[in-house]
Amino acid sequence: MLADGLINKIDSTETYFDQTLSVAEEEHGSFCPKEGMFSLAEQVGHVAQTVDWFVEGMFSKSGFNMEFEELEEKVRAVNTLGEAKKWLGEAFERAREKVLQSDDDSLKDRIAPGPIMGGVPRYIAIGAISDHTAHHRGSIAVYLRLLGLEPPMPYA
Repeated sequence: MLADGLINKIDSTETYFDQTLSVAEEEHGSFCPKEGMFSLAEQVGHVAQTVDWFVEGMFSKSGFNMEFEELEEKVRAVNTLGEAKKWLGEAFERAREKVLQSDDDSLKDRIAPGPIMGGVPRYIAIGAISDHTAHHRGSIAVYLRLLGLEPPMPYA
């Protein structure tokens, strides 16, 4: 069953991200290395939003939401690391639920035509979630090091 492998991918993606973030405390959430960049909490919020964005887009008849300014506004409204972490946990749970509710044929159906993954099998978006999350896991590791913290090896 295709869903089993996808659930494993979602689980490992979440675990690796959480492991990197594990040294961050609530007071670190507002850290921003340079004006205009996301704060640490906003980075986590962006990852949460993007997990939801991929899952919604992979099953949408119209494809992915391309209203990036509106999406960024929602991320910029994240005020605390706790809020962002809650959103992220819930987003990963929604991804698992959607995959588990889908049979193999549905997961192999094609994403709606468009500039983002248009025409590829839906299940491929789970790999994109993992890649995007890994990218931000690296950014967060840099933020944490700038704060004088040492994030643990995510795979241990």
